[in-house]
Amino acid sequence: MPQTFNVGARSFFVTATAWVAIILAAVASASALVQNALVASVTPITAGGVNLPALPLLTNLLLGYLPWVVGTGLVMSVAMLASAIGLLLRLDWARRVFIGVLVIAIVANLLGLWLQHEVVQSVVSSTLSGAPLPPKAAGVFGGFVAAARVMAVVVTLGTCALFGWVIRRLMSPSVRQEFA
Repeated sequence: MPQTFNVGARSFFVTATAWVAIILAAVASASALVQNALVASVTPITAGGVNLPALPLLTNLLLGYLPWVVGTGLVMSVAMLASAIGLLLRLDWARRVFIGVLVIAIVANLLGLWLQHEVVQSVVSSTLSGAPLPPKAAGVFGGFVAAARVMAVVVTLGTCALFGWVIRRLMSPSVRQEFA
């Protein structure tokens, strides 16, 4: 009969991180599945046949690559779910995949922040230039937009910092010892 050696005690950090990731990844997977179905039902309309109004260049690019983006989101959420379950089971490959998925999420969040800035800037500038608003009302609207953009930056950078902290803790010797 083979002997089993327990190298380290199971930490609360890894268990809590795994359960939170399992719950969030399951919700994200279900949401991505619904989004894939929605994009699949809308794609024939945007692909051809139907005359759509002229859309800005960035919107056309986003609609053109939308099935790939939504499909990538589904793959990433399923990968996060699988690696979180493996993290709960203390599998070393799952810890490495989990760290990799978090690194990709950090990069995606930072790129998404840029994309959000570009989309909001193009929508707000086109809306304010064509809207018959008094200058004071346009200023108030612009202030709300600026506040929303600042809040998006703060939340995104906070999320990236949290992901970085989780990565650092998962790479620490005390946590790696659990996966030996």
